[in-house]
Amino acid sequence: MKRNPVVPFVLIMVFGIGLMFLLSFKGVGDMKEIAKDKGGGNEKTEVAASKPEDIYKSTCIGCHGDQYQGGMGPSLKGVGDRLSKDEIKQVITKGRGNMPANQVKPEQADMMADWLMKLK
Repeated sequence: MKRNPVVPFVLIMVFGIGLMFLLSFKGVGDMKEIAKDKGGGNEKTEVAASKPEDIYKSTCIGCHGDQYQGGMGPSLKGVGDRLSKDEIKQVITKGRGNMPANQVKPEQADMMADWLMKLK
């Protein structure tokens, strides 16, 4: 009598599907406990940067470079010679060209513009 060669594959498949359901239900049961261990799950805390250098490091460095030399965005060295303070504020709050808007909060725009005016 010959054995059916499909039987081991079917047994492995049934075992795998059963294991998948077992682990899924185990995960659903532990979900509340895991969220409690992490301190509530959905709570977020955001720390706002207060110094212009910190704002630059968190939002601008990717496009303007670590030494303000430019890259994907233009160089910021001497930007005070090319643009007025009001123009700089408008660019960092409303965007221009490829630069997206709202990179700096409006309440920090004046401080950031002053700092950019002094970059040489």
